[in-house]
Amino acid sequence: MPQRFILNLACEDRPGIVAGVTTELAAVGANIVESGQFWDTLTNRFLMRIAFAAPDGLTKDAVERALKPAVDRFGLKATLTESARRPRIVIMVSRFDHAMLHLLYQIRVGWLDAEVAAIVSNHEDSRRTAELEGIPFHCWKVDKSNKAEQEERLLELVRETGADLVVLARYMQVLSDNLSKRLFGKAINIHHSFLPSFKGAKPYHQAHERGVKLIGATAHYVTSDLDEGPIIEQETERVNHSMTGDDLVATGRDVESRVLARAVKSHLEGRVMLNGHKTVVFA
Repeated sequence: MPQRFILNLACEDRPGIVAGVTTELAAVGANIVESGQFWDTLTNRFLMRIAFAAPDGLTKDAVERALKPAVDRFGLKATLTESARRPRIVIMVSRFDHAMLHLLYQIRVGWLDAEVAAIVSNHEDSRRTAELEGIPFHCWKVDKSNKAEQEERLLELVRETGADLVVLARYMQVLSDNLSKRLFGKAINIHHSFLPSFKGAKPYHQAHERGVKLIGATAHYVTSDLDEGPIIEQETERVNHSMTGDDLVATGRDVESRVLARAVKSHLEGRVMLNGHKTVVFA
């Protein structure tokens, strides 16, 4: 069977990049099955994602060697990933488990190709779910006195499990600036976003009291600026005056679950590329 790879590349835009890269791929017998590219005219930044099949036996190292002339010529920042390797994720959750359960279901039915290396929580509520799924569960209580220690435990868990991504599936603890920086580009959060935005306790009930007509959710990369990281996926849904606060909560659960799952899928398939404070998400 052919080997499958995903190539992500970024550089300053100039003529010949696509031709240079694809020529080197063709030289090793690679067949491009999917390609997307974007030129940011404001920064003159060029980004590209190529999925390709290569002859059986062609290794990742061999492909990287073949691409080196193009990498050097155009100053490419390139990442090559083997599609056959199943990515691993660590899910973090507190008491509201709807987003986590949706991820587990999408993995079970095969829509999301990933392995959950561990579930981490600051509450015991999801232990039974983890046991039923056969996933290691870690309940690490967090307070001001042990926050730094618990965050180091998380980083060690990521290293030990070889996790590619940390997913905050309604994990109701603010990550420190230090941890956010160390996980930048490798941690995704789901945030209840409204027009206007409501912070603090019971945001859906706050929205109901203000009579909002539109609610939504945003999945973004975690940064030290709370809930202001590069956005990956968003969705909104209309609500009306006849709905109660609990109705809005139910609607919000659905939206949050869908948005987070789509963001995780896009990231794991190499479809998300950081472009300054924004993202480019290839369909």
